[in-house]
Amino acid sequence: MIKASLLLMVLLTLLIGMGLRWRQDRLPQVTAARRGPRPGLMARGKARIDLWITAAAIASLISLLMMGGLHWIRVWLGHG
Repeated sequence: MIKASLLLMVLLTLLIGMGLRWRQDRLPQVTAARRGPRPGLMARGKARIDLWITAAAIASLISLLMMGGLHWIRVWLGHG
């Protein structure tokens, strides 16, 4: 069960991270703000780290809810 939850969390982190990056690239407000001077190396690195930390936090919440829900289904059915 631990391997499944870790695999689920890694896959969700990757999918959510790609989705957040796609959304960030497509938003008109964000692209309008990017027309200014190009941010430095540290600012770009911080923005990228923030994106992946957000993706990991969302993925951990989703995996907790999914795995906890599966556990409680097993308990209610009498298999746990």
